[in-house]
Amino acid sequence: MDRAQLAVFLRTRREALQPEDVGLPRGPRRRTGGLRREEVAVLCEMSSDYYSRIEQRRGPHPSEQMLGAIARGLRFSLDERDHLFRLAGYATPQRVLRGNHINPGMMRILDRLEDTPAQVVNLLGETLKQTRPAVALMGDDSEHTGLARSPHYRWFTDPAERLTRPEEDHAAHSRLVAANLHGAYTRDGKGSRAATVVDALLAAGGEFAALWREHPVMGPYCAPKRILHPQLGLLELHCQTLVDPDQSQALLVFTAAPGTESYEKLQLLSVIGDQRL
Repeated sequence: MDRAQLAVFLRTRREALQPEDVGLPRGPRRRTGGLRREEVAVLCEMSSDYYSRIEQRRGPHPSEQMLGAIARGLRFSLDERDHLFRLAGYATPQRVLRGNHINPGMMRILDRLEDTPAQVVNLLGETLKQTRPAVALMGDDSEHTGLARSPHYRWFTDPAERLTRPEEDHAAHSRLVAANLHGAYTRDGKGSRAATVVDALLAAGGEFAALWREHPVMGPYCAPKRILHPQLGLLELHCQTLVDPDQSQALLVFTAAPGTESYEKLQLLSVIGDQRL
C-alpha cells in the first residue's frame, strides 16, 4: 500500500469534483472548488473520520469493499478504479467482475434524479444504487447479502417480498421473474452468479422448479408495474430503462402518468424520501 500516493490521488480527484457533478447544492458559503471531505464520506457511505484519515496518510488499510465504495462515491472510471486498487496494494478486479462498478456517466444521471424513484442494477437485477424515493418505494436493497441480493431468489424464498405486489399479480410476476433468470442463465452459463441462484432455487423446489421446467422466455417489452406500498397502497407505474452495454448495467426509472392517483403518490414519496409515514 502506497499511503502517500493513495492520499494524493484521492485528494486530486476530490478537488476536481464539483458539488453539481454529484447532485449536491453548492451553497452560498463555499469559497473553493471541489468537494469537502465530509461530502465525499457521505457519497461513499462511510464516516468522515475514516475517509479523512486515509487522505491524510494515517488511516487503516482499506478493504476492497471500502475501495469499491470510494470509487463509486468519487465517480471513478474503471481505469481510475483499477489504479486505486493498485495504490492500496490489491490486484485489480477481474474484468468479468467489474459489472458492479457503476459507470460515472450513469452515476451522473442518477444524481439528477434525486426526486424520482430510480436505481442502477446489474444484468442479474441486483441493485447497485438507489435514489431515496426508490428506497421509500421498494425498500433498501443495500441491506441484502449473499443469495438474497438477487431479486429472483428473494421472490421465490422470502414471503415479505411478495407483499410488494398485489396477490392477483403473483402468478404472472413469478413467470416473469423465472423467465428473466432463465435468460441470464442462458447468457452467462455454468459457474456464473445466475447459475448459483438457479441451483439454489431448484434445490428448494416448489413453484420455481415447476416454472423452470417450462423454459419461460421473456420478451423485450416492459409492462406497467403494480407495486403495493405499505402506507400509500397500490401504485401503477411505468419503468423506463437505460442500458449501459459496456458495463452490463441498467438504470431503471419509475414514473406515473400525470393526473393519476399514482402520480400524486409518487410526488409524496419524493417529499418524504425514506422516512416512515
